[in-house]
Amino acid sequence: MTTVLTPHEAGQRLERQLAFVREIDRLKGVLRRTTLHDGSRPENSAEHSWHLAAMALVLSEYAPSGAEVSRAVQMCLVHDVVEIDAGDTFAYDTAGYVDKAEREQAAAARVFGLLPTDQGIALRALWDEFEEGETPTARFANALDRLQPLLANLATGGGSWQAAGVTRSRVERRMGPIERGCPNLWPWVCAAIERATREGLIRDDAIGV
Repeated sequence: MTTVLTPHEAGQRLERQLAFVREIDRLKGVLRRTTLHDGSRPENSAEHSWHLAAMALVLSEYAPSGAEVSRAVQMCLVHDVVEIDAGDTFAYDTAGYVDKAEREQAAAARVFGLLPTDQGIALRALWDEFEEGETPTARFANALDRLQPLLANLATGGGSWQAAGVTRSRVERRMGPIERGCPNLWPWVCAAIERATREGLIRDDAIGV
């Protein structure tokens, strides 16, 4: 049943919605370690989220059975809003992951709490589902979240891999969720990592370089 709001309640609802809209504009200022594909500058988390959402549409045929693409798009759009407070934690920053979950949980409570209760609960549920990564939809969205920086690093001659000196084994572990979330893309990913290692974009653990 649709709840009929008084003019005052409707006005309060709109103010909370606009407060959230204003707040997420800050995501445009959260810089990531990955760069644009032309290498000209770091991407920001808003750009990253938009890119993931577009990837979910374009690569929908590779989603696992049972995944809801429209829900995955929504998930991609909201999965990083917590970085407004928590900042972006670089994928290979071991120290940064120590308190990452705690920082992001607090951020989720505050940022989604700006919305009217029904919308806040709905968007927080999307974020929680993404973080848990158990449903086919969340597995698909998480796979894209791992694939996107891989594409950027391939396009920029190693990008953040080179800057952080990460090894092939660490990249393979980081890309692991793609095997479950986009299984039909996994052979391509493995071949791309092999090629990147051979070309020196990723350090080869076996030879220590």
